[in-house]
Amino acid sequence: MSTQEYILNRIPVQTKLLPRAERRASILQGAAEAFARSGFAHTSMEDVAAACGVTRLILYRHFETKEELYRAVLQEVFDRMGQELRSGLAAGSTRGLGARTLLTVAREEPAAFTLLWRHAAREPQFAEYASELRSISVEVVRQFIPVRSGDATLDRWMGESLFGWLVEATLTWLERGDPSLDTEFVERATAGLTGLRAAWS
Repeated sequence: MSTQEYILNRIPVQTKLLPRAERRASILQGAAEAFARSGFAHTSMEDVAAACGVTRLILYRHFETKEELYRAVLQEVFDRMGQELRSGLAAGSTRGLGARTLLTVAREEPAAFTLLWRHAAREPQFAEYASELRSISVEVVRQFIPVRSGDATLDRWMGESLFGWLVEATLTWLERGDPSLDTEFVERATAGLTGLRAAWS
């Protein structure tokens, strides 16, 4: 290790004192960005601390391991989707609810959303966990967009396909779409889901 590296590793990161809940949320956001950028294996806790603007000591006060932190990022964005879905249901607005829910959360937490639906399934430590979260989501989609062919296996495949299409449409729009046209995206994505369902029914 060079003298410069030695010194830099020991210079304390200037941090702002935040309430614990706010600090945790800030860490999850920074961690999501770091993991989405470099992947789980190539992201160290030092990288995460730097991305969050905190010391490693503060980071370890909140999360004991990198695995715990990664899983917390996934669970946080998944829970946020559930909150948004419940809010939409409470408001009585079910038209376009699926597309609107996914896009709202994707806009709020783009790195975490991408991590959950694009990267986590490719990480050996989290593939099973990501699959469980996807299965829950697919079942929710099947409740809102029921497809009944009489074949349980085919129905499951249809549900998987509808959800997969909506997630990829949302991710693509997140990367390339114009935020000022988000309402139009929700309308078109909802029409697309309706068309897919009609094709399989």
